[in-house]
Amino acid sequence: MMTKIAALAVTEPVSVDERRLHDIVNELGEVAATGLIQLALEQMALAVRALHEDARADNVLAITAQAERLSRLAWQVGLVTLAAVAIDIAECARHGDAVALEATLARLTRVADRSLTDIWDGVGPG
Repeated sequence: MMTKIAALAVTEPVSVDERRLHDIVNELGEVAATGLIQLALEQMALAVRALHEDARADNVLAITAQAERLSRLAWQVGLVTLAAVAIDIAECARHGDAVALEATLARLTRVADRSLTDIWDGVGPG
């Protein structure tokens, strides 16, 4: 008897508040808004990496602070799903649920990849 192994593709739908992005552009102008959004994207990518490092070090306070920072950055540029997942990470860390934290960090990676790529494609160079 041969065992079949199924490879499951995990895709994460993401929600982007397009109106928030348009508000930023209308308020700052296209050039300044693009610079601001690019900076925010870079900061969010660094925050995701730091969250993984903090989790490996089991630093609950750093995880919570970094997740809350990531959530604020994500909300500011309309990355609704990313902001919500970051809050979930802070909650998992506060409750000391290592299994949930690990699963939510994996989800964060998927959501961040999609969210940051979707936004970058809209504002990136070229």
